[in-house]
Amino acid sequence: MHSEEELLALANELLLPLHLEATECEVLQPLWADYGSISRLTISSRSTRSTNSPAPKTLILKSITPPPVKGSSPSESHLRKLISYEVEQHFYTKLVPLLPESTPVARCVASATPLDSTSKQNITTILTDLREAFPIAAEEQRSELSTSQVHAALDWLANFHGFWSTRNAELRSSRLRLPPLEEQAAGTFTKSPGVWLNGGYTYFATRQSEYKTLQEDSDSPWREVLCSPLPDPLSKKSIAELVAAIIAPSRLSSIPNPTSPYETLLHGDVKSANLFTTPSPSSSASAAFFDFQYVGLGLGVCDLAKLFTCSVPMSMLIGSGDGSAPRLKGKQSKLEMREGERRLLERYRQTYEKVSGKAYPWEELERHWNCALVDWLRFQAGWGFWGNTYWLEARVRFILADQEWTKWMQRTAADTLEFVALAREFETSETQATMSDASLNS
Repeated sequence: MHSEEELLALANELLLPLHLEATECEVLQPLWADYGSISRLTISSRSTRSTNSPAPKTLILKSITPPPVKGSSPSESHLRKLISYEVEQHFYTKLVPLLPESTPVARCVASATPLDSTSKQNITTILTDLREAFPIAAEEQRSELSTSQVHAALDWLANFHGFWSTRNAELRSSRLRLPPLEEQAAGTFTKSPGVWLNGGYTYFATRQSEYKTLQEDSDSPWREVLCSPLPDPLSKKSIAELVAAIIAPSRLSSIPNPTSPYETLLHGDVKSANLFTTPSPSSSASAAFFDFQYVGLGLGVCDLAKLFTCSVPMSMLIGSGDGSAPRLKGKQSKLEMREGERRLLERYRQTYEKVSGKAYPWEELERHWNCALVDWLRFQAGWGFWGNTYWLEARVRFILADQEWTKWMQRTAADTLEFVALAREFETSETQATMSDASLNS
């Protein structure tokens, strides 16, 4: 990681064309596993002319300096992090300018990549400081959000998802980033980035080692339930595999799957630690999310699954609306959707429909929501549980015992797998045609 003096010099190289100067640099935190740092810059204007837009008082510098690769080849985790920082910079530089002011995010002031001579082999991004308008860091208060913060976070996500749900073609116009090992095998790792094909960092295709851990964990009550192969005609795939297929975005826009009409852009890492809010003296607040390393395509409910499990107070989920709440009795209890959970989802659905101008019928949203909860539990069961664990497990037990949902899931998964096979076949033929053209021209 660079020193504050080095970061200050790096920032000023990028700010010079904007007639701005960073006079101080305060490192706020190192990035996970020492991949760089986030700093706050104190800013002054280099220009003596008066302008309509005064210089910002502070800006945020995100500097990526990956550690050396250990061993002969990079690990999947290392590749995932590198791609994620490229994805995040693409989001801030290419997609944020399209967002309306009603969905507040930090704006990119300046950026550099390893292709730029000024970057010193960094991925460097200078952003507006969200703390000026959203001074409350949700994580500093507590791990759980207040009621007004939950509503603000939910409204932000509904606006974000609703906006991008009608702009699928724009999102797919840039190359979508594949799971890290696929990128490496295809030799596309260093090509120009877009967002992730599949938003988030817990989706099935990139968490095979965690799934294998669950398969081998004889003590886990979820091993048999999620990992055991189902009988044909579903090619003996497990519930975990079938649910993952349903919520995964189509690899090709020309071959959509059954959930493609509801595909949008996910934040990918929704939690209190990535949220700023305004004060809420009158029981209302506004929110802004940050940290877009895992932004990518998917069903919006996948963002909600993590939010509800990791940041929403249990009382808001299991309350019935009359002040009562059931007790979760032991590790084998089942929990039907309660009124509190339903109200939160309905709030999200109504805003999503208003912003997108598209219908999202409750029946469809609930089915997708059930899939998202099962998939999120699959990751936690292989990685480690945290958050509203008893609620999540009790809800998934109820979902898996619901015969109507199970029939829908198996039917939809069968249809989805047919579309996936078609897409794979088309990709293979396209690759072979490209290789043939290349050999003829060589």
